[in-house]
Amino acid sequence: MKGFTDEPNYVVELLDGGTTLEDVIDSHIYEQALAEKSAFVVANLGALMQQHVLWQSTLPLVRPFYPVKCNGSPAVIEILAALGAGFVCANKAEISLVLNHDVPPENIILSGVCKQLSHIKHAAKNGINYLVCDNEAELCKIARAHPNARLLLQLSTEAQTEEANMAFGCSLKSCRHLLETAKELATGMSVMGFLFLVPTSCKDSQVYTHALSDARCVFDMGEELGFNMEILDIGSGFSGSEFQLKQVHAAIRPLLEAYFPVTSGVRVIAEPGTFYVSSSFTLAVNVIGKKVVASDLHGESKTEPTLNDDSEFLYYLNDGVYGSFVGKLLGNTIPSPTVHKMSLTADEPVFSSSLWGPSCDTLDQVVEHCLLPELTVGDWLIFNMGTSGQEESAAISNSDKPPVYYTISTGDWFEMQEAGISLDTTMKNFSLIQYGL
Repeated sequence: MKGFTDEPNYVVELLDGGTTLEDVIDSHIYEQALAEKSAFVVANLGALMQQHVLWQSTLPLVRPFYPVKCNGSPAVIEILAALGAGFVCANKAEISLVLNHDVPPENIILSGVCKQLSHIKHAAKNGINYLVCDNEAELCKIARAHPNARLLLQLSTEAQTEEANMAFGCSLKSCRHLLETAKELATGMSVMGFLFLVPTSCKDSQVYTHALSDARCVFDMGEELGFNMEILDIGSGFSGSEFQLKQVHAAIRPLLEAYFPVTSGVRVIAEPGTFYVSSSFTLAVNVIGKKVVASDLHGESKTEPTLNDDSEFLYYLNDGVYGSFVGKLLGNTIPSPTVHKMSLTADEPVFSSSLWGPSCDTLDQVVEHCLLPELTVGDWLIFNMGTSGQEESAAISNSDKPPVYYTISTGDWFEMQEAGISLDTTMKNFSLIQYGL
């Protein structure tokens, strides 16, 4: 299971109008300064609500299906389920996590174009019929293990191919062969729709023009072969910013109206993962050691006790890639941190710095390069950990993971209640207390 350590019941601190998330972080840093100076996480559950409201106001006709791999914290799952989102799961563990929060099977998609047989059978056993596929071998495997599957064919896009070393998704040319193969298998399996993925880093709106044009072609081919094509998944290319969301909306709105009007009966969905959690989780870590390294005339680094303009600092933190930053080992980019304000003075010079975990392992490098003022042991760094480092690490036990402190502002909580969410019904695992009590 992915996510920071969560208890079965989440104590959420209700912040009044004058209390900010920074105040909460300051308070916990002060507490830790008097104790063990352990890493900790502050979760702003209101950010999920704010992003959901933004999504609903900008793309009201596109239903969000949240990819659990982005941040599998059970608290995130419970809130998004209460808000009516669907879920995209990549394995058995994610399926079980979502089902444990009473999400109906019809609101779950099993993703991945190379799934383990046991995962497909687990989906079939639990009534999860929507599966992603992009090749003939996967198609035949699904037909044997889940004959009642409803498939979404995943097509590659130009932007996806350019960004990834190995692009997933079939070409438009091979789609007809997959559709014909699905028809020939003569099981209860059918093709229900189309999926494409656009990286959040893509800034070319023409990618959507080509992808949605291809989607219309695939829908026409499927309907020609007798399939009931009714789902269009426009992927996960949503960074979390309002500006970017509106840019995507401006690009796809005329295309959806032309190719998939409301009268067509096609359900349009998307997979906004980063969009929801990019600003929800903040990790605070403590500097437990430092070294000064200087470059010689040949550009080689060497330990140097004196400080000069060419100096580079190596800082060692009380959390690393075998803990909260395990996403680094999986290829995720760890954002550069900010220095906690209590550690700063005005107009301090900045130096080239690298950040390391506490293991002294050469793999335990959290951030390869960033610019920071000179820090001292005991200072704190703040990381935005919405989608980074949320994966489960087998190397550490739950007792070693940073605690999570949940918060929500009174305004966001009232907005949740107006949306029909309550502690008695939809959010039974939460208990609310006033901050500071």
